[in-house]
Amino acid sequence: MSTDPRIATPPQPPPPPPPLEAHPGEHPLRQTNGSGEDAPPNVTVREDDGRFKLKFCTVCANNQNRSMEAHLRLSLAAYPVISFGTGSLVRLPGPSITQPNVYPFNSISYAQMYTELSSKDSRLYRANGLLTMLERNRGVKWGPERWQDWPVGRPRLEHKEDRGSKGVEGGIVDIVITCEERCWDAVVDNLLERGGPLNRPVHVINVDIKDNHEEALVGGNAILDLADTLNAAAIEEREKAGTDGWSDGSGEGKLSFDQRVPEILAEWQERWPQVPALWTIGWF
Repeated sequence: MSTDPRIATPPQPPPPPPPLEAHPGEHPLRQTNGSGEDAPPNVTVREDDGRFKLKFCTVCANNQNRSMEAHLRLSLAAYPVISFGTGSLVRLPGPSITQPNVYPFNSISYAQMYTELSSKDSRLYRANGLLTMLERNRGVKWGPERWQDWPVGRPRLEHKEDRGSKGVEGGIVDIVITCEERCWDAVVDNLLERGGPLNRPVHVINVDIKDNHEEALVGGNAILDLADTLNAAAIEEREKAGTDGWSDGSGEGKLSFDQRVPEILAEWQERWPQVPALWTIGWF
């Protein structure tokens, strides 16, 4: 006998998926980033476990997309991190290829850029991802900074609200990760021009990432994996040889770690063949 469809029992919704499994001290949930914005969905947020952390710097052309995605991912993993761009000006897509939006480094905030582009054409800049990118960026730090203008070794006390600022207040990092070969060239050339006044070694690694939002996400994962691998090796060497001299770039443990970096990078490259890498060692 047929059933009156008006009194039929409606189908039950499927059960909710199980929660993502997290390791102790990790929260793979949406997290606020400290400025009212949300962290990316399904991104692991780690609590600071108090153990040693290498200090990182991420670099792309405009300090907008690739370096900022990596900056965010490293900071959410409790690494000390800063970020820069190497271009002469910040250039963002405009209404046509001949009409980019151009901004100076060091003097305009991500929030100001967001407001200006929203007023110009919010539909266009929401559709091409610029407003979403700037929303993320303004939750990470104040505004884009230029690598060539960075006074290495000068305290960065005015950046204490930036994500990842704890640990890099002294203006020194152990690892610079660029996101494009021309940015790697610019960083290496600039280090040579500076002349290494602090006599402190720094590893400069390029992880080649196409400048679009999707590839930046992949590159952020790859850079975080590289950071984790490098940091694990640094902890091993500190435990074996001690921490003497590490803070000024010398000491047996630091030298042993420096020698291991090319091997670590080669092993990492096997896991991430889609993001070609370069490496050299420079001097601050």
